[in-house]
Amino acid sequence: MHLRLRCLVLVLAWCFTAFSRLTSAPTESPRELFLLIGQSNMAGRGVVEDQDKVPHPRIFMLNASKAWVPAVDPLHFDKPKMAGVGLGSSFARTVAAAEPTAIIGLIPAAVGGTSLDQWVPDGELYTQAVERAKAALSQGGRLRAILWHQGESDSQPDKAATYAARFNRLISRLRTDLGCPAAPVIVGELSHARSTSGVLNPVLRNLPNSVARCTCVASDGLTDKGDGTHFDSPSLREFGRRYARAFLSMPATASAASITP
Repeated sequence: MHLRLRCLVLVLAWCFTAFSRLTSAPTESPRELFLLIGQSNMAGRGVVEDQDKVPHPRIFMLNASKAWVPAVDPLHFDKPKMAGVGLGSSFARTVAAAEPTAIIGLIPAAVGGTSLDQWVPDGELYTQAVERAKAALSQGGRLRAILWHQGESDSQPDKAATYAARFNRLISRLRTDLGCPAAPVIVGELSHARSTSGVLNPVLRNLPNSVARCTCVASDGLTDKGDGTHFDSPSLREFGRRYARAFLSMPATASAASITP
C-alpha cells in the first residue's frame, strides 16, 4: 500500500513539474520574435477548442502587461469577449518545427475593426504596437518578421486605390522605428467569401511589387464563419501554416533582421 502511494506521489510530482514548465514564463527571453498586427482576422475570431489551449514549450506570447507567458489562444486581447483562435499559434508551431532550437516570441498587437488609416504612424494603434515590440526587443531578441492581415475595412474602390502607398509608408516607418530594416512582411488575402474581396485582394497580391521583402499568402480554399468576413478556426490554423511556409521560403538574407541590443 505504501509503495503504491509513493508511486502515485512521484507520478503526481512529475506531472506537476511538467505542467509548470509548460505554464510558466520562459527561463530565457524568446529570441525569435514576430509582430502580429492588423484587424480581426489577425486578432482571431475562431472558436477556441481544446487543441488551442495546449502550450508549446518553445512558444511564448507577450501579454497585455508586456510579460512573456506560454502562447495559447486567444493570443490577442483587443476585444476579450470576441477574441479567439487566430493564425499566430499555427504559424509559430510551424516555424518551431522547422527550427528545433528556436524559442519563439509572438507580439500580439492587432485590433479588430480597424482601417489602415487607423494604423498611421504616430497614431494610437501604431504607437502601442511599437511600444510592445520594443519591450520585447529590449530583452535581446530579433524581429524575424511582421505578420499583417487587414483590409476588410478598406475593401472599397476609393480606399483600395491608395492602399499600397499607405501600406508602404506604414511598413517603412515601422521598420525604421524598430531598427529592423530587413524585417520581412507577410500579408494575407481577405476571405473569398467576402463580397468585396475582389476589390482589395488584387492589391494585396501586388504589394510585393511595391514593398520590399514582402510576400502575400493566398486564402483560396479557406472558409468563413458564415459572416462572409471572419475565417473559421480550421481555416485560421491553415492560414497560419501558409504564412509560416511563406516566411520560411523567403531568402535567408531577408528573414534575419538584425538583433537589437
